[in-house]
Amino acid sequence: MRGEYKVPGGKLVAVDLEVHNDRLSDVSVSGDFFLEPEEALLDINAALTGLSVNASVEQLTSAIEGAVDSHTAFIGFTPEAVGIAVRRALGKATGWHDHTFDVIGPVTMDPAMHVALDEVIGREVAEGTRPPTFRFWDWDSPLVVIGSFQSYVNEIDPEGAAKHDINVVRRVSGGGAMFMEPGNCITYSLVVPNSLVEGLSFERSYSFLDDWVIEALAEVGVKAHFVPLNDIASDAGKIGGAAQKRFAAGSVLHHVTMAYDIDADKMTEVLRIGREKMSDKGTRSANKRVDPMRSQTGLSRDAIIDAFLQTFRRRYATHESDYTEAELAEARELVDAKFSTPEWTHRVP
Repeated sequence: MRGEYKVPGGKLVAVDLEVHNDRLSDVSVSGDFFLEPEEALLDINAALTGLSVNASVEQLTSAIEGAVDSHTAFIGFTPEAVGIAVRRALGKATGWHDHTFDVIGPVTMDPAMHVALDEVIGREVAEGTRPPTFRFWDWDSPLVVIGSFQSYVNEIDPEGAAKHDINVVRRVSGGGAMFMEPGNCITYSLVVPNSLVEGLSFERSYSFLDDWVIEALAEVGVKAHFVPLNDIASDAGKIGGAAQKRFAAGSVLHHVTMAYDIDADKMTEVLRIGREKMSDKGTRSANKRVDPMRSQTGLSRDAIIDAFLQTFRRRYATHESDYTEAELAEARELVDAKFSTPEWTHRVP
């Protein structure tokens, strides 16, 4: 049995092993990482040998850490990365290349529908009725999408929202507010089974699920990097942020919004926190725009989305897909019964 795990921004870890009487045997860890002292590799193999096939990543990690000297240097990888590779070898965890992803390009609709579709598709992926799915949002009206745990009162200025005729919807994932007008952002959702992030902390799962987009950004001329916990930035500043929801049924929703060309004055009239953030950045001039993706790439929004899709298709096995009538119908019902209700929107006052 063989399992591999590529550390985001780091090295490849591979584990070959056998199983006898539900215990790991003949364990051999390898990869293009660096390890000092080199003799620690034998200690790692020995620590894993004999462990239960049901050992979690945390238990595997603890066994490795307890077997090596405190001065051992793991360079380009971690004990946790070895644990993930073990779980993949056993078929308990999956990698990107174990899946074929449904890909859905931008479809213009009420932005609240996209919020609802995140929940619909999250349930389907957990149930196995839809493969892991990568999709882009597009929308026909302005909306503020607040995070699941944000305070409505603290985030939204009702006078500003009324002035600009902008509604507010609360999404199922955490994170900050998304100020969305047609054409001003680039937003995508990725829904995967829990097995793809098996053993990863929340922080590491963010960079892991968006490792591909760093390559995509480079191809449109942006040298980007992660800023923990959930931001993507370039040398010129923040580009966008990610949010996640782990559904108990067995899937992970991961979505990202990047600023393409946002009217900062309007945003700060609608978002109280946005006003605070822009003040911190020294942004006070009229007609100021937040436009990192437009200004840093010189490309149209459509061209950037197309480049992102090409990168994702090149890296992973994909299948072109679309929303089913049943999914759209269920999403409409969720908008009416949940996402448009005061009870949900003001769940955190």
